[in-house]
Amino acid sequence: MADYDFIVVGAGSAGCVLANRLSESGKYSVLLLEAGGSDLNFWIWMPIGYGKTFYKKSVNWMYQTEPDPGIAGRVSYWPRGKVMGGSSSINAMVYVRGQPEDFDEWREMGNTGWGWEDVLPYFRKAETNDRGADDWRGGDGPLHVCTMDRDLHPLCADFIQAGQELQFPHNPDFNGERQEGVGTYQNTARDGMRMSTARAYIRPARSRPNLRVETHAHATKLLFDGTRATGIAYSQRGTMKEARARREIIVSAGAVNSPQLLQLSGIGPGAALREHGIEVVQDSPGVGQHLQDHLGIDYLFRSRVPTLNQQLRPWYGKLWHGMRYVLTRRGPLSLGVNQAGGFVRTRPGLNKPNMQLFFSPVSYTKAPPGKRPLMNPDAFPGFLLGAQPTRPTSRGHIALRSADPFAAPMIHPNYLSTDIDMQDMLEGSKLMRRFAETPAFSKLIEAEIAPGPQVQTDEELVADIRNRAGTVFHPVSTCRMGPDRSTDVVDQRLRVYGIDGLRVADASVFPTLTSGNTNAPVVMLGEKAADLILKDQAS
Repeated sequence: MADYDFIVVGAGSAGCVLANRLSESGKYSVLLLEAGGSDLNFWIWMPIGYGKTFYKKSVNWMYQTEPDPGIAGRVSYWPRGKVMGGSSSINAMVYVRGQPEDFDEWREMGNTGWGWEDVLPYFRKAETNDRGADDWRGGDGPLHVCTMDRDLHPLCADFIQAGQELQFPHNPDFNGERQEGVGTYQNTARDGMRMSTARAYIRPARSRPNLRVETHAHATKLLFDGTRATGIAYSQRGTMKEARARREIIVSAGAVNSPQLLQLSGIGPGAALREHGIEVVQDSPGVGQHLQDHLGIDYLFRSRVPTLNQQLRPWYGKLWHGMRYVLTRRGPLSLGVNQAGGFVRTRPGLNKPNMQLFFSPVSYTKAPPGKRPLMNPDAFPGFLLGAQPTRPTSRGHIALRSADPFAAPMIHPNYLSTDIDMQDMLEGSKLMRRFAETPAFSKLIEAEIAPGPQVQTDEELVADIRNRAGTVFHPVSTCRMGPDRSTDVVDQRLRVYGIDGLRVADASVFPTLTSGNTNAPVVMLGEKAADLILKDQAS
């Protein structure tokens, strides 16, 4: 049995950061375990490959939720990265930090050291922005963030114009001094290729003698000496193995797998664990609770002018843009699925944006729910608008299906279970109709395809939301950070309550969902977690 100073479980958006930073000085030995395999895959590195990895079992956990009453009893498909880089290797690459108020709220909830002024230095530390460093952006971090303006479709300018006609300001940088406004997104990419955390943090560190990376290593159970976490059991290509941690184990398996591993190991709601025959090490009711996720709705339009459909639908378009990408790393294949969007307020009286918008100059009416197969768009010109309320109030949970570590857990999102969430979704739907009525957009639109002009009343819009709204793949808070050990799972230093030598560091510890895409805040959290751990070792 091998011994290490630190064991990091999960080579995802936070885990890769931790493995790099904890091994950086050469003082500590680090074992990084990843259930999936290598990220050296063309469809991972090419941004448009998102559509290929979306349903690719070799790199994706491909979870299914339980039927959810809030969305008309439908089952949601939840892709999660099962590969080096985790979900940063298969996501849509949009880089959004969130609003300063998000993090100030974390601090106000009792998490000292997690306010905006506390986390901004870690955002900057992680980043190299292609526009250079300033008071808000980093210039020499491992994670490269790129502006896509040179390859954006011209319709993005029409979207921004439509937003301005609705009195939403143009914002050239959603991660700058302010988030509010409409503009174009930035991606985690460099030289036309995806910048996952595996590429940013592990590739430069892979040759360190004190860092060991084990792939195809599925963690099955934490090992304890009393109430101290001392090791990890894992299955690697059918063989059971164990490793010991002299100092700490950091679980960074994500908002689904981290609470699952804790529960499998005896940390969780005691009565539920006993029902599965699991010995309770620490009765922690909050494990798996407080689940939050962004829910969005798309409106699809048939266009009077050419869109990306005409470039990417024909075989010769695929061939041309494929060759262009291979030779130059330029063109639509070098971009993510969302090109433009924004953060806006849907009604007066709000003190910050409550809605995130997405604009894609492409349409795919026959795609499976949630999938955006950019290489197979509609034969006719089309585009879509999307809206997602930024701070949902509905709460779900994740529970064990059985004591089998290879069985997927039960995911209960509990979408749209509050009146506030439905009101926000309704306002988002009406806002997209307002966009369509602007001079800038109305001249481009031939017809609304979905939901269609027959859907008009509030009751019809609500029914459409329940039948079509889908996850935006941002689950958080299932091992929530907070001061109350009766409902929270980790303290402000990410230490698991009641257990020595164990922390959780990933999206599962978010006290609340941030306003926007979650990958950037998870990378920040990995940076800050590494700093906390190293400081605790030095004290």
